[in-house]
Amino acid sequence: MAQAQTQLDGARVQDTDVTVMRAQYEHAIATLIGKPPAEFNIPFAPQTPLQFPVIPVGLPASLLERRPDIAAGERRVAEANDQIGIARAAFYPSLILGASGGFTGTSIADWFNWPSRMWAVGPQMSQTIFDAGRRRAVSESATANYDGTLASYRQTTLTAFQEVEDNLAALRILEQQTTASASESLQLFTNRYEGGVDNYLQVITAQTVLLTNQRNDIDIMQRRIDASVLLVKAIGGGWDTTQLPKL
Repeated sequence: MAQAQTQLDGARVQDTDVTVMRAQYEHAIATLIGKPPAEFNIPFAPQTPLQFPVIPVGLPASLLERRPDIAAGERRVAEANDQIGIARAAFYPSLILGASGGFTGTSIADWFNWPSRMWAVGPQMSQTIFDAGRRRAVSESATANYDGTLASYRQTTLTAFQEVEDNLAALRILEQQTTASASESLQLFTNRYEGGVDNYLQVITAQTVLLTNQRNDIDIMQRRIDASVLLVKAIGGGWDTTQLPKL
């Protein structure tokens, strides 16, 4: 009796912990959808079968283009490439086409004399002859920045592929993982106890095994759900390329 009471008390403690955790998740969902937690409620439905997303075979890699980190990295690479062109353009002379006219002189009386007239018609070209290596340093800095940005973009892309493969593997393995049912064993020991063949310790042991297996089943189901959500996040949305943003 003492051992059975201890087992019951332990199960009640677990039930309390799960109830508190469920309330916290419920409040988090309410916050995500923009509702006060007190106005949101999910009906309690134990052992409700869940429908997992059906993952098609052979997901196209182009789906990763929707990820914000990859899209932002690609734009940073393009910007760094443009900066190289800007830095290299500083080596070339600046050519200006235009015309200007005016007067030079310190006296109003001199303004109408031809020697005071100043004209400049045609192209004007300017070029920096010596800058102590500044332009070359700027160009090399732009090239180095491009290489670093490209390496970061490559690492971001590889990380995205890793996340996709990790969750695909998790779903494949967890789908094959099952726990043995202990319901028949519990019923057997209960019948033997009621028939006077075994003592109640056998029933307690069978109940403990059944509770552990049920919790393992729920844990596997939760991990499959988590992997499904993380896979959708890793690929940036749905499963087909028609959902890609139009450029």
